[in-house]
Amino acid sequence: MTPAGAFLEFDGVSKSFPGVRALDAVSFGVAAGSAHALVGENGAGKSTLLKILSGVYRPDAGTVRIDGRAREFRSAADAFAAGVAVIYQELQLVPEMTVAENLFLGHLPSRAGVVDGRALREAAARQLEVMGERIDPRARVGRLPIAQRQMVEIAKALTRGAKVIAFDEPTSSLSDREVRRLFAIIGELKRKGCAVLYVSHRMAEIFEVCDAVTVLRDGRHVETFGSMRDVTHDVLVNRMVGRDIRDIYGYSPRPRGAPALEIDRLAGPGLAAPATLSVARGEIVGLFGLVGAGRTELLRLVYGAARPRAGTVKVMGAPARIRRPADAIRLGMMLCPEDRKNEGIIAVRSVLENVNISARRTHARLGFVIDEAWERRNASAQVERLSIRTPSLAQLAMNLSGGNQQKVVLARWLSETVRVLLLDEPTRGIDVGARSEIYATIYELARSGIGILMASSDLPEVLGVSDRVVVMRSGQIVADLARGRTTDADVLRLALPAEDRAAVT
Repeated sequence: MTPAGAFLEFDGVSKSFPGVRALDAVSFGVAAGSAHALVGENGAGKSTLLKILSGVYRPDAGTVRIDGRAREFRSAADAFAAGVAVIYQELQLVPEMTVAENLFLGHLPSRAGVVDGRALREAAARQLEVMGERIDPRARVGRLPIAQRQMVEIAKALTRGAKVIAFDEPTSSLSDREVRRLFAIIGELKRKGCAVLYVSHRMAEIFEVCDAVTVLRDGRHVETFGSMRDVTHDVLVNRMVGRDIRDIYGYSPRPRGAPALEIDRLAGPGLAAPATLSVARGEIVGLFGLVGAGRTELLRLVYGAARPRAGTVKVMGAPARIRRPADAIRLGMMLCPEDRKNEGIIAVRSVLENVNISARRTHARLGFVIDEAWERRNASAQVERLSIRTPSLAQLAMNLSGGNQQKVVLARWLSETVRVLLLDEPTRGIDVGARSEIYATIYELARSGIGILMASSDLPEVLGVSDRVVVMRSGQIVADLARGRTTDADVLRLALPAEDRAAVT
């Protein structure tokens, strides 16, 4: 049963899909003027619940109540009209439209039936100012960095004056400054009496910003803690995964060999200075920097997704001429991108096809006849190896949880001969249990002699997993640090602009 006095209530909500019971009689409530965390492993049912709240799905059973009134949303428009805004991790923006148009899409200011462009830009500018963002309202959303797109998505929800606001992994692409601003906005929403539902895998955030927490596991309600003072980090993780995970990183040293990847004075888009670094066989090098530091841009240059202006790359000691990603793949260098939805998986194709699509060039008979028996054996082996949770190999990749989508991307590359693995935010939006499994896979690959360059804005992750940490700031490498030779604060100071370093203790 849901508690009395809750502004948002889920009462016995259930939802099934073919072969999957996504939600099983879930009940809990969110009080007005509070932030309520919703946690659980990938596949626990969190996203399904948010899609029911936003009108994307209709429940098979159960009731959603807002301010004591039962609601049945047949569309996202119904949910908007009822004062509900859901901000998804996978952004719901129109890239070809401007920031201002995205902010007010569906309720554009008009005059005599014609969009009032000036009023639109002024209203957008005011909303962005509230967010503390300096973004041109006339800019095309598709040209913005992912962090700014995330802030535009949040601003869009706030323009509608919603009383129920749900955030799905809102900080996964944000810098520390933007995270601080988001938390201030959530504080303002609470003071206005809004009910905030906050989904995140980052435990520190939950304890900082939330007042209560509900745990889901395998589509079922496990427990609701009415106050964050009633629960500890370890207890919460145990409720989420059903087992104790004391150290999710599980680091262990291993032998290292000759260089697997050598980058020498590489220059190109997104870099303010030429970059030089190396990764040995069996070594994990963490590439740390705040959003906008140039981490992704460096990986794209190495991988051939962007054209360098100068510099050289060597793979396994041999000069590499990489003009496009296909060249890198042939050399055994693979990239797991940050934006796995748009750049990693083929969402509308099956798990089987996603796992095998790259290896087909070497396993297809006569070069073009698909070897269905081999593909099924390979996909089955990779699903088992990486513990990918899917009802079948025929399941569409778009229907998997974020963590399992990431594992599918890894499975694709593990179906080939990998020499260098480039990872860009490998655990973005992934729960603690799945993260632990992905780290175990990273160590396994390193032990096999693969060189791994892992870019991440998650400082504990970088320090917990890496043998060395390379720090970037403002488009250039500023430090190369051995494991255990520095502290969190030292690394963060190196990554911050000069004006912000004094605040780090």
